[in-house]
Amino acid sequence: MDLLNNIMSNGTFSNEAIIIALVTSILLGFIIAFVYSKISNYTKNFIITLAILPILVQVIIMLVNGNLGTGVAILGAFSLVRFRSIPGTSREIVTVFFAMVVGLAIGTGFVLLSVILTVVVCLLMIVFSKTKFGNVNSHERRLRIMVAEDIDYTSVFSDIFKKYTNKANLIKVKTVNMGSLFQIDYNVTLKNNINEKEFIDELRILNGNLKIIMGQLITDEEL
Repeated sequence: MDLLNNIMSNGTFSNEAIIIALVTSILLGFIIAFVYSKISNYTKNFIITLAILPILVQVIIMLVNGNLGTGVAILGAFSLVRFRSIPGTSREIVTVFFAMVVGLAIGTGFVLLSVILTVVVCLLMIVFSKTKFGNVNSHERRLRIMVAEDIDYTSVFSDIFKKYTNKANLIKVKTVNMGSLFQIDYNVTLKNNINEKEFIDELRILNGNLKIIMGQLITDEEL
């Protein structure tokens, strides 16, 4: 049996090949779940999902094995699961996709490929999480300010930005609350050793104490 290529024989799996595929899926699922639990925040349900997903995908691919009718039925089932799932972070989505790819590789007979893939991707996940790769500048912030429609937002905060930031770029402006308010988004780079509370307090004086949000990432759901 040549595991470097494919454990299928003439498009079918022997009993021995099925056992190898099942055991490999279980082991790799546990490895993926374990690595993810060490590098990221998680819930027990999500870790269980990662551990089980490879074997489920592997069995599904084995069941389809060229059967068009079965493939269409499984596609419909996946669609139901997709629309009943809640959105996750980019890391969660990629990890789920990773687990599915591993299951897909095993289900099509490429057991050794799935092992190599798991080792390589898990090592990359660990390296990226333990290094500063992709880290955001600690002084960079997203700033969202609400102002009344009669305020000239183009210049009203200029002096405060000069005092507290090295850079302040306007990202977008939109009207909210039936056009009575402007929502203004900035990318700002704060100066060293500034007091963020004082910065926000001075902004509040000029925007009439309306809502101000500042953080690494701001979404419309925070309104």
